[in-house]
Amino acid sequence: MTPSQEFRDFIAAASADPRVQGLILKGSHAHGVATARSDYDVVLVGSGYERVRNPVLDIAVCTVDELADTSDIWQRYAFRGCRVLLDRLDGRIAELVARQATPTPAEATQWAREGLDGYINFLYRAAKSRRDGDPVAARLDEMESVSWLLTTIFALHGRLRPYHKYLRWELETYPLAAPWDPTLPERVAADPVALFPDVARLARERGHGDVVDSWGDDLTLLP
Repeated sequence: MTPSQEFRDFIAAASADPRVQGLILKGSHAHGVATARSDYDVVLVGSGYERVRNPVLDIAVCTVDELADTSDIWQRYAFRGCRVLLDRLDGRIAELVARQATPTPAEATQWAREGLDGYINFLYRAAKSRRDGDPVAARLDEMESVSWLLTTIFALHGRLRPYHKYLRWELETYPLAAPWDPTLPERVAADPVALFPDVARLARERGHGDVVDSWGDDLTLLP
């Protein structure tokens, strides 16, 4: 049996089971970037099933209430670009998937402000270490700034931060205005500090200049 046949057989059997309220395909196969080693990531919404994880299938099981829970921010991007294969709740499964993948304006604002402050914090720490002759500590702080940086950029656009694996896919599939083009992964990996002027400019445009200004004279150490 080929991997795709095993996947199709599982979907057919689960779709015929009245205990299953929804089936959601996530991951590489949903995004169209699967390789020969990619498994099929599926969320089964319902009861009577247990977690399955093997080289072909990765089946997570949840209830409708658990699907509606958006408190785990990191897991939410997994629903970006996914495919609803079965929805027995008259569109409710699709609505919950969309809610997972889309922050509210209040959420985006909170993440943008927290991310921006964290990003500046690590750039400041890195700058001090370089000034004091400790390039290793500086580089480690610059590396740690990346998570905050990406959270900030996407939250300022009202979006979830992508997983690194899907960062280029996100930018190619749902483009942002310049300078946030599909070259962003290379630019972030090469020098996250160099993006600060553009991030600060965007933050001010979106009404968060107070977060930048709260760093006062410390900003003189930044580019």
